[in-house]
Amino acid sequence: MASSIAASQVDTIVFACEAGMGSSVMGVNALKKKLKQANLNVNVLHKPVRAVPADAKLVMVHRGLAASARKQAPGAVVIAFNQFLNDPVFDQVVQALKSGSEIVEVQ
Repeated sequence: MASSIAASQVDTIVFACEAGMGSSVMGVNALKKKLKQANLNVNVLHKPVRAVPADAKLVMVHRGLAASARKQAPGAVVIAFNQFLNDPVFDQVVQALKSGSEIVEVQ
């Protein structure tokens, strides 16, 4: 399990959820909008947690599914959040990508 990743290594964020419907779709769209507003060219993949690619580098997931995401992608930095909308962690990730700093795992 990685505890951090350099922003320069992130070209894709896997946004993992339980089933891929409902509130997670709103979360994905909110993240994409924040990335676009920051002029960042980062792809966002929306996947059920059971389908997170094993080679994922950065995974964002609701706190209740973080352990499952870590099992699926043991080398990934996992960013756990509490709310699908307006969780401060979304802004923290976008800011780290924009500034080129390290993105640190959030448990």
